[in-house]
Amino acid sequence: MPFRPPLVAHEYFSADPPELPRRAYGEPGPECVVRAELTGKDSAGATFQARTDAGNTLHIQVGAAGDGVLRVRLSEDPSARSRSARLLPLTQPDPGAVATVSAGENTVTITSGPLTAEITLSPWRLSFHDADGRLLLRSDPGLTDISGRMRNLPLGCSRVDGRIVAFHESFSLPADEVLSGTGERFTALNLRGQRPVMWNFDAFGSESDRAYKNIPFYQSSRGYGLVVDSGMPVEFDFGASTGSVTQLLVPDDLVEYYVLAGPGPADVIDRYHALTGRPVCPPKWAFGSWISSGFFRDSQRAVLERAATIRAHGIPCDVLHLDCYWQAEGTWSGMSWDAKAFPDPDAMLAELREQGFRVCLWMNPYLSAKSARFAEAAELGYLLRRADGGVYVADSWHGSFPAGGIVDFTNPEATAWFQGLLRPLLEQGVAVFKTDFAEGVPADAVAHNGMTGTELHNVYTLLFNDAVVAVTREVHGRDLVWARSSYLGGQRHAAQWGGDTMCTYEALASSMNGGLAHGLSGVPYWSHDTGGFCGVPSDDLFLRWAQFGALSPLLRFHGTTTREPWRFPEVEPAVIETLRLRYRIMPYLYSLALRAAETGEPMMRALAVDSPADPGSWRAEHVYRLGTDLLVAPMISETQQRDVYLPPGEWVDWWTGDAVTGGRTLRVSPPLEQLPLWVRRDALLPVTAPADRLADGPWERLTLLSFGGGDGHCEIRDDGYASTVAARRDGDTLSVTIAGPARVTAIAFPTVAGGTPPATVLVNGDEATLSMVDGLLTATWQAPGD
Repeated sequence: MPFRPPLVAHEYFSADPPELPRRAYGEPGPECVVRAELTGKDSAGATFQARTDAGNTLHIQVGAAGDGVLRVRLSEDPSARSRSARLLPLTQPDPGAVATVSAGENTVTITSGPLTAEITLSPWRLSFHDADGRLLLRSDPGLTDISGRMRNLPLGCSRVDGRIVAFHESFSLPADEVLSGTGERFTALNLRGQRPVMWNFDAFGSESDRAYKNIPFYQSSRGYGLVVDSGMPVEFDFGASTGSVTQLLVPDDLVEYYVLAGPGPADVIDRYHALTGRPVCPPKWAFGSWISSGFFRDSQRAVLERAATIRAHGIPCDVLHLDCYWQAEGTWSGMSWDAKAFPDPDAMLAELREQGFRVCLWMNPYLSAKSARFAEAAELGYLLRRADGGVYVADSWHGSFPAGGIVDFTNPEATAWFQGLLRPLLEQGVAVFKTDFAEGVPADAVAHNGMTGTELHNVYTLLFNDAVVAVTREVHGRDLVWARSSYLGGQRHAAQWGGDTMCTYEALASSMNGGLAHGLSGVPYWSHDTGGFCGVPSDDLFLRWAQFGALSPLLRFHGTTTREPWRFPEVEPAVIETLRLRYRIMPYLYSLALRAAETGEPMMRALAVDSPADPGSWRAEHVYRLGTDLLVAPMISETQQRDVYLPPGEWVDWWTGDAVTGGRTLRVSPPLEQLPLWVRRDALLPVTAPADRLADGPWERLTLLSFGGGDGHCEIRDDGYASTVAARRDGDTLSVTIAGPARVTAIAFPTVAGGTPPATVLVNGDEATLSMVDGLLTATWQAPGD
């Protein structure tokens, strides 16, 4: 990528993206569509024959792909498909989608639900409007500067030696528009001024524009979203080179994009999932804490000692993660236990199962050239190759460990062989695999199906995770991985984590932005290396990161050194308390998780998701809502002081009960054992007694926390059921209606400044008993069946 900082160490990745040709001095600029002729229309949309300013003919199609979803295609061949679609379609437009098409003398309008495309034929112009006629998005005709040269890339193509090397499109970018998304982006949430390339990198942290998980999808504060259907290194330019223009550059056989109607982010995400697939929710136990061996030599004895220490210290934990060294060094990733370090893995797994632990094993799709698996796979033709037919041996570990081959998942036999390495481990009792790496397909590699490395690079991670998910489902009946890389449609792979962060407050903050951007990109089940990955965290940073992790969708402690809480004795009690808080609110978290599988709404939500009409919420950084009712602002500075923007509404401090009106910024400096946490006033939060592990089956006893004792409602979901609770305040009486099988047995009323708890609580018409329980006024009753 051009314009790297000079004299600064740069990691030349074995799988860097290829660069497009640069125009030489005096060469003409882009070839742009200047006019079009309507050539056909039907119930799905319209087709056009377009003429460019170079006199060439291209083909445009605009039509419905779903309710409130319109697709635009520009190509030289009207039947063109993206190169990735020949292997793995990334979108599934609704074949029954219907559009209303109206044609005038020089105009065409195409409407799908609340979204309308308005087209002017000559000169070519395209704009999108909502159901009220409000302008959402408008194509930009191109900016010509004082030199007479065009400075952006309007709808059209660019050729080299007469051959199209890329298609492009430009849109006007109003000064007050905020754009967010494009995957796990560790930069500012507002993409304005950025130029991300959709190319999966080994990012070496969370503080650059390199991303493990690129998704060519963004959404706007104006109430729409946009998806580019391509597995190639698509480049977005969000006002970086021309401040008033957003540009798409697509080095594929066509440019194909979808515009998704809002009006809010949740609506956009719902339509995005209708187009690309719904998320898959992890099992309940996966929302407990995961504790890793860390990236250092491990053994069966050490794992069992770790498990015993966790239980002895009362640390809530459900999953033990064994990283690289469950395999012998130099053999990664051949999927065989290190027989010396793990002499009896069957016995170990059985003992851990009795203690209530699931086990996750690290792996990746690279085979060390020093391993027997490499020789076997190479002989069978199961690895990516070079153009000359030789096996492609790549330095995917950047010199840290032996180079190796890359399993070729375009070959069905190679996929089956690879799954055959995993199946015995799953049958042995391993619960889930951490699917690491997969960003390392070199651009000049050649796959079994004839794809180049450039064509395969981004979608490779989808093939990899599909293969691991499929065999896990076969053995355990569930879709689950712990994945580092992803691409368009990857929300079907739960869960995902944020890669190799540094041990700094700055890395914590940028990791948070990555999770929020990923949520806005349609992925609700996300996590990060709690404690930071690279380095040794200070005590205060370890605790602050644990607080962030405890109030993230999923939680794993992992790093190059230990992240075992007892290795940080000064803050271990506070870390345990923050984990107990997570386990206490688990009914709330798991309800969010199950709902996200239906709606796609992120669990960890950028403020704009729930406050789309508030400009401040679109620009807020390093703060989020966990569901609709909790507002979380992890500490991001060693000064232990920060500013927090509260969205509109009334918010109650979790710790003090102080109430504050939102729509403004507060400066906070909480004690080390508390992170800034607020609750939406009058929220009903389902909680349970914290435990050291999550039990299988429905919640046995639930309590509702009522923050204000006023009108409120909540939904409680569990495996196999959903219940609703509604509370209505009339004078001193709170009437609560519970519909469904959730075993709610109490409502507690934390102190809220300016609030008065009810004197009488009626539950489904019967009066509950009011008393003080654990320092809180609490209404109790017997659940049906008690």
